Formats: sequence, C-alpha cells, structure tokens
Amino acid sequence: MPDLTSKQRAHLRGLAHALKPAAHIGKEGVTPAAVRGLRQTFDTHELVKVRVLEAAPETAKDTAYAIAGQIDNAAVVQVVGRNATLYRPDPDEPTITLP
Repeated sequence: MPDLTSKQRAHLRGLAHALKPAAHIGKEGVTPAAVRGLRQTFDTHELVKVRVLEAAPETAKDTAYAIAGQIDNAAVVQVVGRNATLYRPDPDEPTITLP
C-alpha cells in the first residue's frame, strides 16, 4: 500500500474517532494468533483500532508498524497513547473513499 497523504490520514482519523478497539495486544506482543485475528477483522472492516496494553513488550508505535508489516496493504493511520489505528482497503469493494 502506498503511503497515505496527510489529507487521507486526517479523513481516516475522523472516521476512527468513534471506534472501539477491535484487538488488544498484551504481554506476549504481536503473536501469530493476534495477526490472524486482525486479518479476519480486516475481512469485514477497513479501519481497525488496536489497544496496546501496558504489559506489551514494545511501544504502541512499534507494535502498530509490526502489525502493518505482517498484513498485506495495511497502513498505520495514527498512534495516540496506547491506541493505534490501522487501515486496509477492501480489495473487492472498498467502502471508505479517500480524498
């Protein structure tokens, strides 16, 4: 996935504001099971919020980029505190249109 422009990121941040975290990353960090679960979540949602718990071995930013690196076409939208927002457009029928 190409890098998102600042205008596209701002649009996605607005859409993600009301979202609740769909996944929690705990003391084991980014595990294959966590990545598999997020892939399944991306099958039905294009925008996903992930909560990185305090016990996690890496920072929220490092965790977000590790997840995005393991999921095809996923991009990090933002990291605020311990919450990270990731975006992956639906390959068949995208519901979110980027500016």
